Amino acid sequence: MTVTIYDVAREAGVSMATVSRVVNNNPNVKPQTRKKVFEAIERLGYRPNAVARGLASKKTTTVGVVIPDISNTIFSELARGIEDIANMYHYNIILCNADKKKDKEIRVINTLLEKQVDGLLFMGGAVTDEHLQAFKTSSVPIVLCATTDDNDAFASVDINHEQAAFDAVNLLIQNGHRNIAMISGTLQDPANGFARHQGYKKALEAAGIPFREDYVRVGNYRYESGLEVSKYFLELADRPTAIFAATDEMAIGAMHTLLDNGVRVPEDISIISVDNIRMASMVRPQLTTVAMPMYDIGAVSMRLLTKLMNKETKDASELMQVILPHEIIHRNSVAHL
Repeated sequence: MTVTIYDVAREAGVSMATVSRVVNNNPNVKPQTRKKVFEAIERLGYRPNAVARGLASKKTTTVGVVIPDISNTIFSELARGIEDIANMYHYNIILCNADKKKDKEIRVINTLLEKQVDGLLFMGGAVTDEHLQAFKTSSVPIVLCATTDDNDAFASVDINHEQAAFDAVNLLIQNGHRNIAMISGTLQDPANGFARHQGYKKALEAAGIPFREDYVRVGNYRYESGLEVSKYFLELADRPTAIFAATDEMAIGAMHTLLDNGVRVPEDISIISVDNIRMASMVRPQLTTVAMPMYDIGAVSMRLLTKLMNKETKDASELMQVILPHEIIHRNSVAHL
């Protein structure tokens, strides 16, 4: 049988209101009464009903987090930042993996809102009209994490993806490279795809290097696509001397394809990317990359959400776009020509 607050009150010889005050840390309870209630709770194994408490306070102390791909190490680092700050402010996390599928993302968002979460963090991926429609039906604060919406209608925390790509390609140019290929993400993805592709093009343009369509191939952000896409570059008569990959996983896949085919990295072809996942420093040669502060993005996103949930700021428009700094991590995969 489930132990109820009535059972605790009867065991301790107090009213149910007194038990409620003790459970909710109300200071207006005598120390000896508090001790008696806690002893009764321990004897009976009573667990307060979180749902009932949430109905009474109109708060569930839970935050919904939509993650695009839980197997991707970059998102796990981001989720860790979210969880650490959530724990600090006594919120519980409901983490939902959406497999980078829009229909599943919309379904998960609606489910979390139905569960009466106090706030929602949407992590990564494109924010479409369907997402915006789901968000607009929400009565709780929403923060976009490592992504933004086109109209800046919702608070977000991210880096400048275009500038990060520009800086990566510019480093190759500074090292004498002019034949620079790119393994891009899908251009339908505004951040990791389109923005990084734009940064690549603008860096070439700024250096007076013509953009070549045959030097760009699209991958799916993962290691396997880096393996496959990079084979194309090896077959070109005019091979690139450097490759910029939109993500570290694709860069590492490309590196392995090159090495397996007798192409030295960085002596024959240099490689640079964006993200700075843990594996970037574990491969040989170690990967030069632009570091996204993923833990910080998660932590700042969660802190911003707590401010909105607790009305520490009037509304999201006061803190609409938080852009965190990125930095180039120099390792061993870029050579000077």
